[in-house]
Amino acid sequence: MDMQVLAQTTTADWPNLFNVLPIIFLLVSIFWIWMLIDCATNANLDGTHKLIWVLIVLFLHWLGALIYFFVARRPRPRTAGS
Repeated sequence: MDMQVLAQTTTADWPNLFNVLPIIFLLVSIFWIWMLIDCATNANLDGTHKLIWVLIVLFLHWLGALIYFFVARRPRPRTAGS
């Protein structure tokens, strides 16, 4: 088999980066919105800490959401129905 034909078939099988980027952007944006809502409704945080975390998540976008997820987010207790 010719090497040029082999190279064309293997590169064509991989997803195009421009097809994957919108999906990654959508997932990161959903995560950011989820963490922003979670931070604003977190009953474990008092008013000042809640405001600080909302500002961190708001201004640092995905990085702030990731920091909040690992540092300040507490798992919510499950209700009997879930």
